Amino acid sequence: MTDFLSKAERSIRMSRIRGKNTKPEVCLRKKLHCLGFRYRLHGQNLPGRPDILLPKYRAVVFVHGCFWHHHWACMVANNPKSNSEFWQKKFEANVARDSLNQARLVELGWRVFVVWECEVTPSRIDATVASLVEKIQSGI
Repeated sequence: MTDFLSKAERSIRMSRIRGKNTKPEVCLRKKLHCLGFRYRLHGQNLPGRPDILLPKYRAVVFVHGCFWHHHWACMVANNPKSNSEFWQKKFEANVARDSLNQARLVELGWRVFVVWECEVTPSRIDATVASLVEKIQSGI
């Protein structure tokens, strides 16, 4: 299937995709804050710049977009049909970079948690937050 947008229009759309303060990230942060968690954002000095830092618990949380980080268990993480070789390499590089950054954080003594975009939908957010809070507080 060919792209219905021109190259310039596609470029404009892609440039509007944010890396910080995404809707799933903000939604998760609000829920954690309401539960009394205090955190820092986008750790500049840490590998991968985690979305949420919980220094008290020595934990970090990444809120990954299912498409960009290739969530294996999600329908959103499909491969685009056009330019598939480029996208396959892109996704493999993203997954490898994520794994490397998480390993580095573990070496530095941080506990790493990943929350996927599909887990922060209105129907699943409460269960996701409850599970995350339990893991953070229990030291898993």
